[in-house]
Amino acid sequence: MSKSYTELTEILVKGDGILNLAPTWVPRPFNRPGNRLRLHPDDTYAMVMKLGAIVELWFSSVTRVETEGATKHEGMSFVNVDGDPGHTVLFDEFVKELGPELYGRSLHEKYGTWPMYSKFYDYNEPLFHHVHHTPEACAKVGVIPKHEHYFFPKQYNNHLGTRPTTFFGFDPSVTREEVMERLAGHEERNTKILELSRAFQVELGTGWYTPAGVVHAPGSLCTYEPQWNSDVMALWENVVGSGEIFGRDWLYGYLPEGREDDLDAVMDAIDWGMNTIPNYRETYFRPNVAEQSGDGWAQKWICYGNEYVAAKELTVEPGVTAEVSDVTAYGCLVVQGRGKIGSFTAESPTLIRYGQLTADEFYVSYDRANEGVTVVNESPVEPLVILKHFAAYGSGAPEKQI
Repeated sequence: MSKSYTELTEILVKGDGILNLAPTWVPRPFNRPGNRLRLHPDDTYAMVMKLGAIVELWFSSVTRVETEGATKHEGMSFVNVDGDPGHTVLFDEFVKELGPELYGRSLHEKYGTWPMYSKFYDYNEPLFHHVHHTPEACAKVGVIPKHEHYFFPKQYNNHLGTRPTTFFGFDPSVTREEVMERLAGHEERNTKILELSRAFQVELGTGWYTPAGVVHAPGSLCTYEPQWNSDVMALWENVVGSGEIFGRDWLYGYLPEGREDDLDAVMDAIDWGMNTIPNYRETYFRPNVAEQSGDGWAQKWICYGNEYVAAKELTVEPGVTAEVSDVTAYGCLVVQGRGKIGSFTAESPTLIRYGQLTADEFYVSYDRANEGVTVVNESPVEPLVILKHFAAYGSGAPEKQI
């Protein structure tokens, strides 16, 4: 049942400007689970079987999954209001009703909503070579482009899957005609599109920015992915290394009316220049950048250098209390340790049952972020590590000079 503005405000005030979010599990009908999300192994297929295994966990999301057959609110976050899983409230209600009181006036004036979310995706096999259409291509069909940023947390990568390398775009020597020739055989043969691409070995604790319009095949790690509010994509690889086969509908997705079978329209959905840029690593690789620190704690930028999304990693040493301010609202996830975030108990879970609430995910409102959050590490031995995801606009994230 929907809550009123007054009721939602009371919940936010009760948490002193912080919301505790419930786990948002997402199944997918492809690939195999990496089993690194800390979900109980008996619950891997706890959602509708035809939707596949649970392989993703979404954070601070007002975005619905685009998978065929998904439920009405699948992919959208819910707020834990009283410790009862049956009483959770849709996070989107807070966003729509409270607006700038929740996420800040500058974001509201620019976007009219909380414009991003983050996720863990956790596949044991590498993902297919695929693309999220350019903003220009998305505008033609009335959808939102999906700009995304990868970060590879050590705490959620006890194994690296079958291929910890990620392919981006195409080798600079490759021509548009060569790619089109491969795609033209999508229904007749294995196009082996990765033969034209280029791969980079993934380094834990670092990241990559992947703008909409770049074809990419992510490696087999559990990946933290701040991204824009979209789930739009098309698959360019028809036979994946895992043995999966994808038909024409996956390739010809989100195309303008009248061009549903047009291979030129498929090619127009990417940015050819970005895909073949010679200095790809120099342009899009993101090492950590120190942001602020205090006695026994430090915070660094882990996702930055774009106009859409950003993220930080906060580490608080054992027994330390830190007062940490940020200039805008953010979602966050505890990936290691235990303690307090504001008045909330905060702990990284060991094993989660499907439908169970957790104390690892939070949303910090604009005013609370600016005033500062008290973070307490209650462990005598283990660091408390928190990942924070932001909309880049107004976050103060550093620019990446190309």
